[in-house]
Amino acid sequence: MAGKPPTGDPVQDAPDVAAPQHAAAGLPAIAHTLRIAQKQMGVRRTALTLLKVNQKDGFDCPGCAWPEPDKRHAAEFCENGAKAVAEEATLRRVTPDFFAAHPVADLATRSGYWLGQQGRLTHPMYLAEGAETYEPVTWERAFDLIAEELHALTSPDEALFYTSGRTSNEAAFLYQLFAREFGTNNLPDCSNMCHESSGSALTDTIGVGKGSVLLEDLYQADLIIVAGQNPGTNHPRMLSALEKAKAGGTKIITVNPLPEAGMERFKNPQNARGLAGGGTPLTDLFLQIRLGGDQALFRTLGRLVLETEGAVDTDFVREHTHGFEEYERTARAADWDETLRATGLRREEIEEALRMVLASRRTVVCWAMGLTQHKHAVPTIKEVVNLLLLRGDIGRPGAGVCPVRGHSNVQGDRTMGIFERPSAAFLDALEKEFGFAPPREHGLDVVRAIRALRDGDAKVFFAMGGNFVAASPDTDVTEAAMRRARLTVHVSTKLNRSHVITGARALILPTLGRTERDRQSGGDQFVTVEDSMGMVHASRGRLEPASPQLLSEPAIVCRLARRVLGTASTTPWEEFEKDYGTIRDRVSRVVPGFEDFNARVARPGGFTLPHAPRDERRFPTATGKANFTAAPVEYPKAPEGRLLLQTLRSHDQYNTTIYGLDDRYRGIKNGRRVVLVHPDDAHALGLADGTYADLVSEWTDGTERRAPGFRVVHYPTAPGCAAAYYPETNVLVPLDHTADTSNTPASKSLVVRLEQADPA
Repeated sequence: MAGKPPTGDPVQDAPDVAAPQHAAAGLPAIAHTLRIAQKQMGVRRTALTLLKVNQKDGFDCPGCAWPEPDKRHAAEFCENGAKAVAEEATLRRVTPDFFAAHPVADLATRSGYWLGQQGRLTHPMYLAEGAETYEPVTWERAFDLIAEELHALTSPDEALFYTSGRTSNEAAFLYQLFAREFGTNNLPDCSNMCHESSGSALTDTIGVGKGSVLLEDLYQADLIIVAGQNPGTNHPRMLSALEKAKAGGTKIITVNPLPEAGMERFKNPQNARGLAGGGTPLTDLFLQIRLGGDQALFRTLGRLVLETEGAVDTDFVREHTHGFEEYERTARAADWDETLRATGLRREEIEEALRMVLASRRTVVCWAMGLTQHKHAVPTIKEVVNLLLLRGDIGRPGAGVCPVRGHSNVQGDRTMGIFERPSAAFLDALEKEFGFAPPREHGLDVVRAIRALRDGDAKVFFAMGGNFVAASPDTDVTEAAMRRARLTVHVSTKLNRSHVITGARALILPTLGRTERDRQSGGDQFVTVEDSMGMVHASRGRLEPASPQLLSEPAIVCRLARRVLGTASTTPWEEFEKDYGTIRDRVSRVVPGFEDFNARVARPGGFTLPHAPRDERRFPTATGKANFTAAPVEYPKAPEGRLLLQTLRSHDQYNTTIYGLDDRYRGIKNGRRVVLVHPDDAHALGLADGTYADLVSEWTDGTERRAPGFRVVHYPTAPGCAAAYYPETNVLVPLDHTADTSNTPASKSLVVRLEQADPA
């Protein structure tokens, strides 16, 4: 039997600390996976559920968006994927009796970990204005309340429709259709907070805001550069792909301010070498870069390629690119002294990286939020593209750009139209298919949505999944903004912080998870997702729903649309709810690449979306070619006595979902309020290992933000840099501290001082 949820909130700020590990996975990962799964689901349910994760006839893991190989292992999941499944398929339940026993004021004092451990939501719940507790409400009444608030708005643009990455393609398509038929493009989503910088940079340079590689390209690459990414925690199944690439002779450069166990050595739990042997060393060259120095690194590598006779693919540059001359002038002026200051690297290390680049005929560059969440994130990613263009490494097997997305269907949601700045072509197709005129003015992204709530310009906030309050920057500002709303609505599977920071009125709408059977009047349904490499496949849950009161996300959108839009809408919402195949038929006529959607997704493993740069070396940019760029080199600077802080995940969390209080690979146990500081920096600041400090972020406007009570951990970070977990450190990130162009919160380069504090 699965255990009961914790009744008391565990202490999170008195961790035990040991030395960091130098290998990931292996037997400890299996043991931890089984322990967590059985604790949440019980033995039988664990076996039935985990064997269907990421299988062709099963359900897509609700965790990361890493793609599955065509030939799959019986256990095609990682430790963190198993944790995600266990928390969704848990036997724990949050019933109306739970809410009656826990006023909102009490729940607001609980940690995100404690809230998430209580289990699955079972009933729609309503918090009336002035009420102290949520009470159960019928679905009909819930939709009436939402319609009442939406109809009371003076403009549709006073409503915000947020989307999390776990939403299926079908639900996302319906959701954006409803919002636009209602009259707004206010469709902020989690991409705004994570990979928006990737989309902005890639759209400008190669014409498609997605990665250009498939799994097979990693296996064929001579060199893979992994920059600003920790696969061992955030995308563990990627380690299997890197191991396979290594077996074929691929070299790997890791660029990161922190040494990460998974990139040092991988003990694959799916083979004997990983279980009983020493595993596979992955990294050939570790560049321990200073936070935010990546643009300078890639610029200097570009300069060195230009200076090496025969190193530039001149045929590719001539035939397929634009702007080379300006880029060449700028790159040749790259300054070694500035590069070494920006990166914190030695010249010999960069020259060794150059030798590996020159020896490679096919190079892939992978990255994640370590590149995307800086003020200069977009020019940094464009600099990555510059280096690949010099070598002709886009549109060639075994080479290309590989932004590694986080949440399971975050890329698919964007493909389905979840975007506050939709293209005219997409809106034209929507208008032609559905016969209404969608709004053309751009809507609000996450940061602008928070400002609108703060300033009273938005009054209704509707979230399709996610934990918006915990995920967003500037925690105090975000929470105050949410409390100004007239109504906040969250479609969720589990309890989280966003349910207790509410508008004047609030609704929690419980929904099916990926693991659960979706029965509609037209029979059992399946949904589809798109992974990080543009592969689209089906997902079919098998478990009985956690409660008969649950509705699927497509059903929630369809019923809401019928109630809000009424007879004025000619969209067949009732038909869509009954049979998801009818949704896919419409998608096939609106979204390029989805022609014959139903037939193609019926094939085991699904299908690959077209990608012009990869498939044809065709670049649909404004110039009709791949664009070199030549932005000035930028990097963050910290005054004397200050450090650069990055926010990051522990190994026991996925985004804002906290599975436990351990970060096994980094040696942290039973705690989250830790700050990792290089021993030399800590000594210079007078902070012994084990002392406590407040983290105070400093800004040019003279304001400060404080996160109190972090245990100092002496750790081999890049000198001058520190790291601490989010969401606890989101309070340090101002709402206006964002990446240029993409407006993504710049959470990876915060100037902080550490003030010694009393641990009590």
